[in-house]
Amino acid sequence: MRKFVVLALTGLALTACNTIEGVGKDVKSAGDTVAKTADDSK
Repeated sequence: MRKFVVLALTGLALTACNTIEGVGKDVKSAGDTVAKTADDSK
């Protein structure tokens, strides 16, 4: 099930972005969200 979720999210990210720059922005945004969540849980 976990592999399916990862594949689905990857596919969604790739179809949502038409450029490498767009993918970079999406990855940065996801990283920022993870970092914020980690900071909030401290």
